[in-house]
Amino acid sequence: MGEFADAVQKRLRERLAERRPSLDWQTEYRVGPTPVDVAGVDSGGAGESATAKTLALVELEWRRADPADNSAKLFRHLADGALDEHDRIVVCQVFTGYYDLARGGVSSKRENAEFVGRVAAEAFDRVSYEPVNFDLDPPKRGGEWPDDWRGRADDCARRIDDLLG
Repeated sequence: MGEFADAVQKRLRERLAERRPSLDWQTEYRVGPTPVDVAGVDSGGAGESATAKTLALVELEWRRADPADNSAKLFRHLADGALDEHDRIVVCQVFTGYYDLARGGVSSKRENAEFVGRVAAEAFDRVSYEPVNFDLDPPKRGGEWPDDWRGRADDCARRIDDLLG
């Protein structure tokens, strides 16, 4: 990711940590060999024997050519047992305006990613999948950052927090 995407990722993590301090919010959280952009981990309490309860995974789709690949990899690792210690897993796949169509609706790339996410969530009782709109048209690498990006990132963090219940 570029410098701007990194700044947005950090902003999301910071705002989610403020909104939901019960989770330990991290960037580049590993699920198997795959890094997830932002994750909130609930340790499940004190002590070595305590099992983790909730894991919130936030995948930021900036301008990826194939966002369904992120969904597929994440759920493949889940099927392989990489997240067995978690009782509840919430996957939020955040889509920027890059995936919006000028005539309305969203691109087939986003539709495919959402399909993979929904099907995977149906296969696992403890997993939910939520697509999230991020009202931002990301600039190309080196382009001007929108003046209101912080407020838009904060709104996105609020929507993610609302989905965590």
